[in-house]
Amino acid sequence: MASDKRPMVTLACTECKRRNYNTTKNKVNNRDRLEMNKYCPFCRKHTAHKETR
Repeated sequence: MASDKRPMVTLACTECKRRNYNTTKNKVNNRDRLEMNKYCPFCRKHTAHKETR
């Protein structure tokens, strides 16, 4: 059973706006939106991926 402290979030590419990754984040420590550099298979390069709602 998943906890409410680590909800699932979806990461979307900032360049092509496609949703590529699902991950969890700790809501207690990280209240703001998550941003990571990940590989986008559609852009074929590493780009910034931001958390979507």
